Amino acid sequence: MPHYFSLGTIPPKRHIQFRKPDGGLYSEQLISTEGFSDAYSITYHIHPPTMVTSIDAPRDVKPEVAVDNNMQARSFQGFRVKPADDYLDSRIPVLTNSDLTIILAAPRQSMKTYFFKNSQASEMIFVHEGKGILHTMYGELPFKSGDHIMIPRGVIYQLSFDTSDNRLFIVESYSPLRFPKKYVNKQGQLEEHAPFCERDLRKPEKLVSHDEKGDFVVMVKKEHQLFPYHYASHPFDVVGWDGCLYPYTFSIHDFEPITGRIHQPPPVHQTFEGDNFVTCAFVPRLYDYHPLSIPVPYNHSNVDSDEVLYYVDGDFMSRKHVDKGQITLHPIGIPHGPHPGTVEKSLGARETGELAVMVDTFRPLHITRQAIEIEETDYFRSWLE
Repeated sequence: MPHYFSLGTIPPKRHIQFRKPDGGLYSEQLISTEGFSDAYSITYHIHPPTMVTSIDAPRDVKPEVAVDNNMQARSFQGFRVKPADDYLDSRIPVLTNSDLTIILAAPRQSMKTYFFKNSQASEMIFVHEGKGILHTMYGELPFKSGDHIMIPRGVIYQLSFDTSDNRLFIVESYSPLRFPKKYVNKQGQLEEHAPFCERDLRKPEKLVSHDEKGDFVVMVKKEHQLFPYHYASHPFDVVGWDGCLYPYTFSIHDFEPITGRIHQPPPVHQTFEGDNFVTCAFVPRLYDYHPLSIPVPYNHSNVDSDEVLYYVDGDFMSRKHVDKGQITLHPIGIPHGPHPGTVEKSLGARETGELAVMVDTFRPLHITRQAIEIEETDYFRSWLE
């Protein structure tokens, strides 16, 4: 959870009169989590944020599960997902369980005719390729390639792209996305040993208050359905806000890798966590410096988690060949490790330039129909000598 922040104009106390220049009252909104018991923010609107004029019929977007019980190492070519003009249409679920859904998206155009609110999940949008601005009632958040865009559940947003070739790796988390407990002290501050700190987090800026009435469509996602809500006022009419619940960005290039004399296990690469899963960042780093060290990871059998790796850039010392946007899935209990020949090849190497995002889930993942369409079916044989 990011620390307290404030932007725009707010009154000196919560829940007191806060008047507009014309004497009318601004409309206060408390946005809270866990029944008023966890992180929250307070926003001040020109118009009440409750003015719904109509609600259209929902559209079902539930992931279509093709493989429910997977016990096979698999690989998917993410860049085979075809681009789509519309952002929501471009979101293709590939892996899912009761804790999260992993989505690939290749939107060509900005969101112009509607807004989006995920009332089902918090989102981590990793920007593989693309550049633009995230617009919210909290302000603007510029983003670029390598950024994790962290959007808490319930935040209304629009993505505006400066580019037409955009590739996004999205984690929908049905629980809040948090900093790892091992990185945070009793005061909620990121500790000295953490691989990133508060200075690396980019908060909203340039608060623009839209005093507009009309027909504003917010696509609200809940229980895997999209509900088109029509509002009588612009959702970004906030003149000020404060609190600890807001979107922010964190660049994978600001992650400082932890290294050692011998190979370090994946938990040193952790970035965020939700209920029953963690995310990690693999970044360029020096290899181990023990005189007999083996830089590539050892064979391992993770007996209580599925391991998902999304390849972003660079050469991976443990793989013979990977492509940008490739996803590998190594299921619970099945050993995996370096491809044949990569161990000897890595000896004496000084550093790696690899870049990847990892998601480890502690419940099995189900594979969608769309994932099967982009699968490399013989990946599980890739360790044969």
